[in-house]
Amino acid sequence: QVQLVESGGGLVQPGGSLRLSCAASGSIFSNMNWYRQAPGKQRELVATITNGGSTNYADSVKGRFTISRDNARNTVYLQMNSLKPEDTAVYYCNAHAGTYSYWGQGTQVTVSS
Repeated sequence: QVQLVESGGGLVQPGGSLRLSCAASGSIFSNMNWYRQAPGKQRELVATITNGGSTNYADSVKGRFTISRDNARNTVYLQMNSLKPEDTAVYYCNAHAGTYSYWGQGTQVTVSS
């Protein structure tokens, strides 16, 4: 049974940092991604990392967010620095295994003073 469990969300002031974690189990995953969904908006892809470590980012987070993964622990991370109020959203972990795509339950990130 595949499970993705996110952690690390919370309330942070503008300019602050948070680190999200996603512990995956039950399969071997290729691409792992972070998405986010703000109220009233569509879910958007934030960052992607392949199992070889290649990364890609949305323009809105380039230079501020860093995605990484620990393949031995099947865990993907999202380091978020210089956070802005517009980064406020529910952040979701997504992982691919073969033709299947799996999602975590989401973790809330709120950037506010």
